[in-house]
Amino acid sequence: MADKRDYYEVLGVDKGADDATIKSAYRKLAKKYHPDVNPGDKEAEKKFKEATEAYGVLSDPDKRRQYDQFGHAAFENGGAGGAGGFGGFGGFDGADMGDIFGDIFGDLFGGGGRRANNGPMKGANVRASVRITFEEAVFGCEKELDLNLKENCNTCHGTGAKPGTSPETCPKCHGEGQVVYTQQSMFGMVRNVQTCPECHGTGKVIKDKCPDCRGTGYVNQRKKIQVSVPAGIDNGQSIRIRDKGEPGTNGGPRGDLLVEVVVSRHPIFQRQDMNIFSTAPITFAQAALGGEVRISTVDGDVMYDVKPGTQTDTKVRLKGKGVPSLRNKSVRGDHYVTLVVQVPTKLNEDAKEALRKFDEACGNRPSGSTEKKKKGFMDKLKETFEDS
Repeated sequence: MADKRDYYEVLGVDKGADDATIKSAYRKLAKKYHPDVNPGDKEAEKKFKEATEAYGVLSDPDKRRQYDQFGHAAFENGGAGGAGGFGGFGGFDGADMGDIFGDIFGDLFGGGGRRANNGPMKGANVRASVRITFEEAVFGCEKELDLNLKENCNTCHGTGAKPGTSPETCPKCHGEGQVVYTQQSMFGMVRNVQTCPECHGTGKVIKDKCPDCRGTGYVNQRKKIQVSVPAGIDNGQSIRIRDKGEPGTNGGPRGDLLVEVVVSRHPIFQRQDMNIFSTAPITFAQAALGGEVRISTVDGDVMYDVKPGTQTDTKVRLKGKGVPSLRNKSVRGDHYVTLVVQVPTKLNEDAKEALRKFDEACGNRPSGSTEKKKKGFMDKLKETFEDS
């Protein structure tokens, strides 16, 4: 036993791993190293045996409890755990083997588990997309999609059989939708289940197919579907419309229609979660002297009072002017606006002279300026820039 690796290490799981984690880890290793996948590879066969032995102990609550307490010694000399090495397959009997391989290797060998494939099955989901504007994403809207969808054939009423005939029970699986076969392996005879190749799991075969649907039971029809786009939806999110997907089989319900929303770019606004971001230009005079500026929002233009001495890239917050919450329309994000000072590039002589005097009045030029002179220059500056 000294050369045996720790079973948890073999499966690559923690000691506190639950049954699902252990089973998943074994599934990956078994599929990777199974002898049928790696014929003639002795190293793969060794790793497969090692993983199977580890799984045999850790998947059994009693054996795992003994192993956690005593380690490999719990199974020496035919101990209570009865692991007994891989030759005895770690205490597995024939039923254990069938259960394990039917569950773990069902898809590897083409089987589909124990579920009856001919039972009612929900139809597949259908995917589509709809393009909307930025404002429509914020406030919601109604859209109409024109789609090709499968509907029951009116000629055969969904049976797929020619009128006057009906589907018959599959002679190969006797209506079960699955066939069971045994396979000789290194562990003995292994029982496997796979989807019936004759009826493809439906349990029925159609000898005389419907000429309109060619035996499928469905025909494509052009349908107009109304889509209610909720306020606050974001780019890439999907809207689920129940029972508008593919028809189910054997009496199963229809699938769903999943409509992905594509939001067009906005020339001014950008969105992050429930908040909106934009920039707004202000003049040099507005930045220096303050005053009202017009700012565009999704709710329309609003007037904002700029403080005197506002610097470029100053960020202001317009509370409640953002995007509504998908869960609660009364809750909205905010709109953050970056004020950008536009420095004039073309000035007439009066404007230039006003700026020079303003510079002197602020003490940047030696002129012995006073507060009175500064106010006079500020008034002249505002008047000049408003005229230019």
